[in-house]
Amino acid sequence: MPLIPEEPQIHESAQGPRATPASGRTAPTPRPVPGPRPVAPPRPGRPGPLRPTPPAQRTPRESSTAEPGPSAPVATAAVPGQSAPAPASRASATPQLQLIPASAEGALDAAEEAVDLLLDSGRTPSEILVITTGDPHPWAAHELSFGEHAYWAQHDAGEDVFYADAAALDRAASRPVVVAAVNGGADSVAATSLPLALAKAGALLIVCGEAQRVNAILGVGV
Repeated sequence: MPLIPEEPQIHESAQGPRATPASGRTAPTPRPVPGPRPVAPPRPGRPGPLRPTPPAQRTPRESSTAEPGPSAPVATAAVPGQSAPAPASRASATPQLQLIPASAEGALDAAEEAVDLLLDSGRTPSEILVITTGDPHPWAAHELSFGEHAYWAQHDAGEDVFYADAAALDRAASRPVVVAAVNGGADSVAATSLPLALAKAGALLIVCGEAQRVNAILGVGV
């Protein structure tokens, strides 16, 4: 007669720790289970139905020693008369130039990614200025709807990433990093604003646009 295998039984010891510790023993303290990470605070650039709330500033990472910025071909260009102080880890006082090849339609998205990388690598929002040669950045258009006085008051406060049209670049103050999105506009606008953006950058200028056009305007090669 064939043997019928017995059904497996789940013993009490396999059901996990007892609710009440055995006499004379101390129940082990359960380890805390990490919960979900808090959502990062929003920053200018993605306005909703209401006016966006200024983001909390990020502090640079102590372990970060390299210049923040996206991986892209780099060309260094000198700025006539530029004498912005350089960090102690640098020997040169002239700003660097990074080119991120992008079409006019994709230049604004490339600039947003560059800003994210800068913030992740330790730059604070107050160190970054973003300019556009074509359509204004959505954040700038949204804030200007409240009036130029309120818009430029945020620039003067110098607490967040600031977005400006290339035509208003002469009014913007210099910042350590300038990100220029060549997202359209006349060639004359880019030809005027890019050299000025380079002069406004204390340490780094990131240009998002067509490489051949940008090189021709700035007179550098990558």
